[in-house]
Amino acid sequence: MKTEYEKYCSNCGQVIDINAEICPKCGVRQFTSPYNRYNSSTVNDDPTISDKDWLTTIVLCAFLGCFGIHRFYTNNTMIGIIQLITLGGCGIWMLVDIILLALGSFKDGDGRYVKNK
Repeated sequence: MKTEYEKYCSNCGQVIDINAEICPKCGVRQFTSPYNRYNSSTVNDDPTISDKDWLTTIVLCAFLGCFGIHRFYTNNTMIGIIQLITLGGCGIWMLVDIILLALGSFKDGDGRYVKNK
């Protein structure tokens, strides 16, 4: 579990000291920013959480979900094309995606969770 004095490695996801310049596990140099040094809540340093905005994704899904626009936004291009062709599986796929977004289980194209921060 990460404390306020720790961050996740940008490469391997290992919990490391917030001031570490190099990850002791994988040896990759870490991005340093004044924002994550003193207030880690302003920077998404969790490699499992997407950088896509949850609210934007759920609004796109609710209003344009039958066209798969939210899938294009989250870099799921192939599924977006399939939803566009099938009109979101006649709306069923859109409902499933809204439920997944509400539960925090929806993943972007990189396999990271789109969550409400």
